[in-house]
Amino acid sequence: MPTRDEVLHGPDTLDDAGVIRIPGSDHAIVQTVDFFPPIVDDPREFGRIAAANSLSDIFAMGGTPLSALNIVGFPQDLPVSILGEILAGGAEKMQEAQCALLGGHSVRDSEIKYGLAVTGTINPDHMLTNGGAKEGDVLLLTKALGTGTVSTALNKSEVDAEIVAAASDSMATLNAAGASIALNHQVQSATDVTGFGLVGHGSEMALASGVDLLILANALPLLPGVADLAKAGFCSGGSVRNRQHLGEKLQVEDGIEESLVSLCLDSETSGGLLLAVAEERVDALINDLAAAGVAEHAIIGEVRASSATPTVHIQG
Repeated sequence: MPTRDEVLHGPDTLDDAGVIRIPGSDHAIVQTVDFFPPIVDDPREFGRIAAANSLSDIFAMGGTPLSALNIVGFPQDLPVSILGEILAGGAEKMQEAQCALLGGHSVRDSEIKYGLAVTGTINPDHMLTNGGAKEGDVLLLTKALGTGTVSTALNKSEVDAEIVAAASDSMATLNAAGASIALNHQVQSATDVTGFGLVGHGSEMALASGVDLLILANALPLLPGVADLAKAGFCSGGSVRNRQHLGEKLQVEDGIEESLVSLCLDSETSGGLLLAVAEERVDALINDLAAAGVAEHAIIGEVRASSATPTVHIQG
């Protein structure tokens, strides 16, 4: 009798690791979906950000996006031109990623929501996972932190336009280049930094890899204006929830500024990639990131042997 997976996927597509391979190919299908309400005021920019965020999971695995479907919630009392701008922004990012936009689905909703379901391909023998980090690896981040803080301040109308523009540019930037370069340098462990924050996603990497992570608070790359906003208390609500969720899996050295700890926990939108890189490959990888225009990359810590429970440590 065939197994459930064989019924769903066919006996020749499911390999020993449970990966659904494309028949006649050494590649597999990967899929992801994400959508959320606006985090910036400009509709087209919101569309770009939501699309870049939806693509990020595919890139974080080392995959290639192939096609996407729009997911839309939209109030009936708003001008449809706003929706047109959102979709145009999303289409721009899909074109940049060379991902075919095939249509989508919309519903009436009390607030605007937008995102995409994305399908891509990946080589299971040459991919990025959040496991595989090894003691002695260097931790490298490919985007500056602080998008959640900026969005929170924007909701309260207490942030300069230049700060919002810098955060928007970062969120709308694809992680394609960083992922491609990580694959080229045989990086074994990677994750994108989104709603669980740098430390939350770092904790998942630590658990999957059976290691501890050391993050140096004073080495973190921050978006313009974010340090002052964090000191003023504008970190997102996700920062508090993420800290509660992590519990003892997060250890903070005495004397670290609370605003920096909050930024480590802050919910990011379309954040960068957190990479665990073999020490001997770091310099070459950084050179390639700079040449590809990935400007905000920074070494932020290292991988250490696991304690009793894989833990993220924040030190000065």
